[in-house]
Amino acid sequence: MATTPQSRKAKGRIFQQYVRDMILAKFPTLTERDVQSTGMGQSGADVKLSEAAVKLFPYSVEAKNQETVSLWNWWEQTSANTEKGTKPLLVIKKNRKEPLAVVTLKDFMDML
Repeated sequence: MATTPQSRKAKGRIFQQYVRDMILAKFPTLTERDVQSTGMGQSGADVKLSEAAVKLFPYSVEAKNQETVSLWNWWEQTSANTEKGTKPLLVIKKNRKEPLAVVTLKDFMDML
């Protein structure tokens, strides 16, 4: 079954909203004004964070929900869209697979 650009965008938007909801669930003091899924085609991170949100979750999120993985290209996009005071975070998803979070090894080690 062929997918349309509209259905691919909807799939991406739903995944961005899922990531937003996961952040909100982890930090109940934040509101939907603090953590927002950006519109398709907008520049910058896929999840827009308020100053209060960045203090709790210092990451610029790029969310990809696609069957074909282009990891290095996606990582370059994630790094280019990383906002000041945050670290890059690439969240990837494929049909019927658990979402994965991709960070640099240094950032991972800093989390430990």
